[in-house]
Amino acid sequence: MTVDVVTFGCRLNAHESELMRREAAAAGVTDTVVVNTCAVTGEAVRQARQAIRRLRHERPGARIVVTGCAAQTEPATFAAMPEVDRVLGNDRKLDPRAWSTDALPATAGFGIAAEARVAVNDIMSVKETALHLIDGFEGRSRAFVQVQNGCDHRCTFCIIPFGRGNSRSVPMGEVVAQVRRLTRNGYREVVLTGVDTTSYGGNLPGAPRLGRLVREILRHVPDLERLRLSSIDSVEVDPDLLDLIGAESRLMPHLHLSLQAGDDLILKRMKRRHLRADAIAVCERIRRLRPDIVFGADLIAGFPTETEEMFARTLDLVDQCGLVHLHVFPFSPRPGTPAARMPQLPRQVVKDRAGRLREKGRQALLRHLDQEIGTRRRVLAETEHGGRTEHFTEARLGRPVAPGTIVDVTIAGHDGRRLMATTRPDRPNDPVQ
Repeated sequence: MTVDVVTFGCRLNAHESELMRREAAAAGVTDTVVVNTCAVTGEAVRQARQAIRRLRHERPGARIVVTGCAAQTEPATFAAMPEVDRVLGNDRKLDPRAWSTDALPATAGFGIAAEARVAVNDIMSVKETALHLIDGFEGRSRAFVQVQNGCDHRCTFCIIPFGRGNSRSVPMGEVVAQVRRLTRNGYREVVLTGVDTTSYGGNLPGAPRLGRLVREILRHVPDLERLRLSSIDSVEVDPDLLDLIGAESRLMPHLHLSLQAGDDLILKRMKRRHLRADAIAVCERIRRLRPDIVFGADLIAGFPTETEEMFARTLDLVDQCGLVHLHVFPFSPRPGTPAARMPQLPRQVVKDRAGRLREKGRQALLRHLDQEIGTRRRVLAETEHGGRTEHFTEARLGRPVAPGTIVDVTIAGHDGRRLMATTRPDRPNDPVQ
């Protein structure tokens, strides 16, 4: 049997899962399930553990390898699970040597001491990020390119720097070469990913910024039709990137912002580097440059010490910034972080506020969907019947098309969650070849 990869968490994890699949296959690994974990919340860790138990029940003879951020930050937790055969740290999971038959247990690891199953290094000792070239992504219509890893900031709620290490970037030439390779292999859209993408270049000679990298990609890969950015930190958006957002149609009009909260005191207690007014100003400035821009955002509900008035300012930020696609996180205390030692809110309060924030996001999405009716969009098909517009809004297609095709459509309506698209009347052949 082949190598299966179960992925939790961010787009960077999705990219790395494809790399692990390739390395394991090249090493001749068979009948193995890799669980690529996320450590953002306690719930993410719980879901990974639950999935591991289920996988052992479904695949009793398979080898189970656990890696990712939760494996890096909590290796003992996973090594103590009898279902787990190997725990790989984040700096090891992309190393071909980690997937050799000598490095992996031959059979399910029952009876093997927990410490003997762990291969996790000090992530803070890792100083470089290598670009791992790949030809394509199994089952995906868009390709991901990792340009940066790690984070130098220490937000009080965040465990990710301890899972990913300090910030380090991939040289521009290597990124451009990878994007060119993927474009030649037929990918119409490429997504630049990283842990703190807008910190790109800080450790490279000359300290180039993300805007310069985007400019070089668009200049040197003219056949690339769509370039998209993953989550960015609004306070780090550089002037070159702002210029490109306003002038370059191939840079998609969708940005996902790491905002986290809308109250200044909570932002300070989170140790964020922006205030509420900064977030609003950035959104207004970008919207002036690109009026059709659509913003998504990460927001945390129920941070320690948050009052109802403070939470109301986060709710209001959705309107002030014109947010559409929300990722809402009920605050989860991560062991070892400063926020875990702050006075906690009752869990029911946290859950209730998260629910109210999600409802606010649902209403914002509905307004966006309503405004899209009658517009003409280009949808990148992810399946035969659906895909995403330039603004990363889900759309259902009126007739089957090949995944990976870009389709010209008119938006006829929506179902409250996704757009309903029909063939443009002036483009009866539909797919753009």
